[in-house]
Amino acid sequence: MTEGFNLTAKEAKDRHVPVMLDRCLELLAPGIEKPGAVVIDGTLGMGGHSEAMLQRFPDLTVVGIDRDLQAHRLAGERLAAFGDRFKPVHAVYDEIPRVLDELGLDGVDGVLFDLGVSSMQLDERERGFAYSYDAPLDMRMDSTEELTAAVVVNEYDEADLRRIIRTWGEEKFAGRIAGAIVKAREEKPLTTTGELVKVIQSAVPVGAQRKGGHPAKRTFQALRIEVNHELDALERAVPAAIDALNVGGRLVAMSYHSLEDKLVKRAITARATSSAPKGFPVELEEHKPELKVLTRGAEPPTEVEIEENSRAASAKLRAAEKIKSTRK
Repeated sequence: MTEGFNLTAKEAKDRHVPVMLDRCLELLAPGIEKPGAVVIDGTLGMGGHSEAMLQRFPDLTVVGIDRDLQAHRLAGERLAAFGDRFKPVHAVYDEIPRVLDELGLDGVDGVLFDLGVSSMQLDERERGFAYSYDAPLDMRMDSTEELTAAVVVNEYDEADLRRIIRTWGEEKFAGRIAGAIVKAREEKPLTTTGELVKVIQSAVPVGAQRKGGHPAKRTFQALRIEVNHELDALERAVPAAIDALNVGGRLVAMSYHSLEDKLVKRAITARATSSAPKGFPVELEEHKPELKVLTRGAEPPTEVEIEENSRAASAKLRAAEKIKSTRK
C-alpha cells in the first residue's frame, strides 16, 4: 500500500490546487447564487471545486459525480461538514440523466467538468497513470471495472494498438511504438509502467526524444483514454449536461488536450447556433439557439495560475449559458 492510498482528506486538501478556480466560480455564479440552486460537479476528484462552491454560495447544493471510489472517500471526508448540501454519486459523467432521475431533480443550475486524469490519480503510484513512476499497468479510474492498461498492451493486436496510440495519443510514432510493444510482449508480458516506458523509448527516435516532452506521454494518454472510454463518455456527457440545465444555468468545462477540447467545442457550438434553414426569412422560436457562448474561444489559465499549479498549464476553459428550454 502506497502513501497515496493512505491520504487523508486534510492531506488531499493541502496538496490539491483546483485549476482556474476563480474563473470557474465567476462563470457559474449567475446561475448558482440564487436560493435553492443545484450544481453538478461532474468530475468531483478531491473535492476542491465543490468545496469552493459550497463555501461561496451558502444556499447551493452540489451533486458530486465521480467514477473513482478513492475520490469519493477523500471528497466525502473533506465535504462532510456541509451535510446534505453535498450529494456524492458514484457514476460516470455521461450518466447525468440517471443521476438526476435518482435524486428526483428535473434540472440543475450549473454543471462543471474538470476533465482528464486527476491530481490524485497521477500522484498515487499504484494506479499506474504516470510514466514517471514504476507501477502496475492499471490506469483504471474506476477500480471496479475489468479493463486495465495491461490488458490493452498485452492482448490488443498491433493494428488496434497503432490506431489507439495514433488517435487517442496523437502520436506520430504510433506504428513504431505498437510494433515495439508487440515484439516485447512476445518474450514476456508487459506488467509495469517502467517496462512499457523502456519499450516506448526504444521505438522513438533519439532526436525526437530531445524535444516535445517525455516520449511516453502521448502513449500513456492514449492508453488511459482507451481503458476508461473517456472520449466516448465525454461525447455523451456534454449534450447530457446541456439538456440538464435550467434556463439561466451555466456549463463550464475545462479540458487538457485537443481531443477533449474539440468535443466540448463541437457540442457547445451545435446548441449555440440557429437551426433556421439557410435563406429562411424569419427565425422561428424553435430555430433559436439553446445556448449563449460565454467565452471567446478556449480560455487559457493566467501565468500566475500556472506558477501556482503547473498542471493548469495545458487547461482550456469553455463556458455557455442556457437561454432556451427544449424540455417537453
